[in-house]
Amino acid sequence: MSLLANDWPIKHRADVCASTGRSFQAGEQFYTLLFREGEGYRREDLSEEAWSKRNENIRPFSFWKSRYEPPPDAPPDPLPKENAEDLLRRLLSENNKDHANACYVLAVMLERKRVLKQIKSEQTDEGRVLIYEHGKNGDVFIVRDPQLRLTEIESVQNEISALLSSATSS
Repeated sequence: MSLLANDWPIKHRADVCASTGRSFQAGEQFYTLLFREGEGYRREDLSEEAWSKRNENIRPFSFWKSRYEPPPDAPPDPLPKENAEDLLRRLLSENNKDHANACYVLAVMLERKRVLKQIKSEQTDEGRVLIYEHGKNGDVFIVRDPQLRLTEIESVQNEISALLSSATSS
């Protein structure tokens, strides 16, 4: 059973506690928990109160603490144009394992630009998995680490350039 990023759709950060149903307030600390469930993952966002009252015998696959920021108003998009973040979202949602290298490089690029923050890395039967959180909206991205060699980077960069240029020309 493969539980890698390509098998799990991106889940948005909740605006309410999964346990209490109370809305998160701007700046409030909360916990995100990922549970393995069937063929994928289930995400729960808990307030600190719910976190302290949870059943500690139920252990998540991964968890982390974040500060809640309400989603910003979406600016109008005069010309829809695919950027690195859009491309990463599209490639992950397509479940195309041929683009695992591109997904990894895009995630690292977005991490360097401080769009994504690596929260954790986990070792699975299929290899290392990197867990990223989007800094502004809390979306979670699970990306497989393909263990790229330095000699492979240029071909992956060319693949990404080709994917971006084909997306903007269509």
